[in-house]
Amino acid sequence: MQKNNIKNQSNLLQMANTKGKKGENSGNKKQITNEVVTREYTVNLHKRLHGVAFKKRAPRAVKELKKFAEKMMKTPDVRIDSKLNKEIWSQGINHVPYRVRVRLARQRNEDEDSLHKLYTLVTFVRVPAFKGLLTTNVDNE
Repeated sequence: MQKNNIKNQSNLLQMANTKGKKGENSGNKKQITNEVVTREYTVNLHKRLHGVAFKKRAPRAVKELKKFAEKMMKTPDVRIDSKLNKEIWSQGINHVPYRVRVRLARQRNEDEDSLHKLYTLVTFVRVPAFKGLLTTNVDNE
């Protein structure tokens, strides 16, 4: 019985030693965040604003869009276009559109002394209907 326990412990130690150390980047994981890329997403604001007080819905929608862009593009610096802001606020503070189609563009920061090398620009894309739309990669022109 003790021999089995010793074997199991030695196997566990061997398995622990084969894993990469914390903080080391293993070779199979490529760096995604250095690429400049543009994608189109449909964001469901309705579910993100459920239960939010009426007078806080449009400001919260802007915050939720920023959070969504930060999560998708993995850049902490997110900038909302003024046309997208106008679209969110178009029906007033408490009647935010249920869905919005946005283009997220991860771009290089020209400012030399900024903390982050990349930023995300979120712009509005007008579509007739949201049915059947998927996330698409957009070619940078």
